[in-house]
Amino acid sequence: MTASRSDTTAPHAGAAKSRRRFLRQFPGGFSDPVYLDWERDYKWQTHERWEEALPRATFRRLLRDGEHAEAAARAVRVEQRARHSMLFSFEKMALRDALRTEAGVREFAQGLYDFLHGRGGPQLRFERWVAAIERLPRRQTRVLTWPLATVFGFIAQPDRHMFMKPNTIRAAARAYGYPLPYRSRPDWEAYERLLDFSDTVREDLRDLRPRDMIDVQSFLWVQGSDEYR
Repeated sequence: MTASRSDTTAPHAGAAKSRRRFLRQFPGGFSDPVYLDWERDYKWQTHERWEEALPRATFRRLLRDGEHAEAAARAVRVEQRARHSMLFSFEKMALRDALRTEAGVREFAQGLYDFLHGRGGPQLRFERWVAAIERLPRRQTRVLTWPLATVFGFIAQPDRHMFMKPNTIRAAARAYGYPLPYRSRPDWEAYERLLDFSDTVREDLRDLRPRDMIDVQSFLWVQGSDEYR
């Protein structure tokens, strides 16, 4: 069960300070021109490229026609074209190696489609996606990381999915006073709490009118990233 505000201890202890930190950097909030340039616009443009390359009907057609390699290539290409890549170089290399085989591209493409558009609730879909990543062929570096498990959902469906770079998100949660559990292997309990944390922040900032998880992720990035220290 997701923790709610009533069953966590002082989850908003750092909310006011985090808000001030964000507004010192971007006085216009989520409409600040510098914020749009530095944080939001390129992430939204990446989402728009996803909508052009892999909308649900196109994704389904590619899988139906056995073009798993094309579906996987489109997904990877959208992320790589972002002005600031959200994956580390070792994660890109691990994914590239995993997708060199037919088995790898089938596992990845079908797993990603099921995560985004498949049957079942969010827990089942997330757990199946994590299992699919874990089954990908591995050469040197592990493929299953939090950024890899969350980046494609964030790009494709920023209205519902959150991106997690562990060090940054954990630092932001500490600054905010939110008890966010963490395990190096992605799992549903931690991801569910991340979504709850994101909803909490979005509600606390409702007067600033955050549009989606892109705004929430950018707000948290300001709190936890070395770029803004």
